[in-house]
Amino acid sequence: MDRTEHAVAIFAPLGPTYVRYASLLSFGQDPRWRRFLVSRLDTGPNDHVLDVATGTGAVAAEILRQRGSRVTGVDQSAAMLATARQHLPETVELREASAERLPFPDASFDALTFTYLLRYVDDPAATLGELARVVKPGGTIAGLEFGVPRGLWRLAWELWVRIGLPAAGFAIGGGWREVGTFLGPSITRHYREHPQPELLGMWRAAGIDHPRVRRLSLGGGVVTWGRKA
Repeated sequence: MDRTEHAVAIFAPLGPTYVRYASLLSFGQDPRWRRFLVSRLDTGPNDHVLDVATGTGAVAAEILRQRGSRVTGVDQSAAMLATARQHLPETVELREASAERLPFPDASFDALTFTYLLRYVDDPAATLGELARVVKPGGTIAGLEFGVPRGLWRLAWELWVRIGLPAAGFAIGGGWREVGTFLGPSITRHYREHPQPELLGMWRAAGIDHPRVRRLSLGGGVVTWGRKA
């Protein structure tokens, strides 16, 4: 099973409880990270934003709240999209699709967001190129990923993802058991394979000018953004 297929399998059961436990297990930081992600956009009511890996629609809802922009959300999980449809207004178009093969023409959107995506694709550089393809020149592209804290905070993070998170996932039950044991190793492997300077190089190679990075919550969340050249 490749990374994309594994992501679909592991997150499919989580839709109804995802927002609640994502906030709880991040100590309330996940919603804050999503708000900051959307704050990087430069869009208004006349603009069209594509939210990739929209999941249950939390970022799409935040785009509506902050920006009032038209939103299309895509995700590869039909189960997650089913939950999103229960919470989002009908004005938000939701489509089942892969980030690696977006079903849209070039330069279709004024801006694009993505959340927790690059760890689940086999070729992050090619995926960033595909994301940039559908954005108009000058449009903002912004992504949120988990990060690995530095210094003394790294030890606390390691204790949480190695011991606390698996225990919490087991206590919650259902699909969260697998997520609790999977998440920490997935994050550390991603940055071992693709350190931050390399990831920024991928952004630039995809045609995204001057990408910037903000580490949030002592490095537990990382938002990267730039403009399509």
